Amino acid sequence: MSEGRYRALLCVVQVAVADVGAPEARHTEVIDVLDGVQTSPLAEVLADPAVEVVMHAGRQDVALLRRVWRTDVHNLFDTQVAAGFAGLGAQTGYERLLADVLGISLAKSASFTRWDRRPLTAEQVGYAREDVLHLLALSDALQERLAGTGRLEWAKEECRPLEDATDERDPEEAWRRLPRVARLNPRARAVAREIAAWRERTASAEDRPVAKVLGDAPLVEIAKRRPGDRAALEQIRGVQPQTLRRRTDEVLAAVRRGADAPPLSSDDERRPSAESKDAPLIALGEALVRSRAQEAGLAYELVASRADLAAIIVGARRRDGEAEARTLRGWRRDLVGTELLDLLAGRRALDVGPDGRLRVQSRQGA
Repeated sequence: MSEGRYRALLCVVQVAVADVGAPEARHTEVIDVLDGVQTSPLAEVLADPAVEVVMHAGRQDVALLRRVWRTDVHNLFDTQVAAGFAGLGAQTGYERLLADVLGISLAKSASFTRWDRRPLTAEQVGYAREDVLHLLALSDALQERLAGTGRLEWAKEECRPLEDATDERDPEEAWRRLPRVARLNPRARAVAREIAAWRERTASAEDRPVAKVLGDAPLVEIAKRRPGDRAALEQIRGVQPQTLRRRTDEVLAAVRRGADAPPLSSDDERRPSAESKDAPLIALGEALVRSRAQEAGLAYELVASRADLAAIIVGARRRDGEAEARTLRGWRRDLVGTELLDLLAGRRALDVGPDGRLRVQSRQGA
């Protein structure tokens, strides 16, 4: 549960394993994390590379377990990631997947109850058990489908980065998540960095959401205007009266630290950006990527984003080497990345084949 906190509170962990005597059967346990139960033996299992750990949309789960149980999670198979490689959508929810793949319906009766209150109700415990009961069967079905299409190793490769998920945040880097921060000038950006770092540390110390300390919009406006006293701070819309009462001196001190710091350039200023003339090439690249994703039965979002394509197009136009884009790495490069680079270099051409589908052909003499 993350409501009202700086970091989410881990309340309950559900585990399902295959019964030793009947592999098709599932044994489930609901672990009350707030009850002080000894969890180190299970943490050791999660960290064992020889044990496959199945989760659905497990990025937050891994981050929580890493922080609370101080354990790594290895050999992760994420059924939401796998669904994208099975043509079922890259963001498909667990209930929808169970219905589509296994024909099972879940009653979400207790999902929005207070899991931090004790004792847990019988309804909550029953819901928690059922929520994980079918996860291994779903994983088996998806892995069988992916093995049949030759996409299983691709899906497993895509799961590896999730094993590094963390919810620890560096206060000095918090400014990068601010909205429209790239539009600030370098001096205002240095102020934003100091205020955002102060806000992050304050929220962590008080275990409060950062927005309860100071909202994003007023933070950016403070950085832009750099008020020197309370009267100037009061003129900025969105600064709550409670913030003015409790934190005026701290906010103004952060403003002064930022004003005294060297101007701060953003990554966006150093990174070549797409221009209006690149739009047709981005559309051309998107057509190729969508075609290859459709042929492979993959969710397009897994293969490329518009930002990926823009970086590749700009790199090709500037002829300054390959862009740092995920579409040019690993299985994505095998699927479409090399073809995309060849297309931009004039070594390949697109046309419509006899079956009405997009076709990529080598250009003669290229």
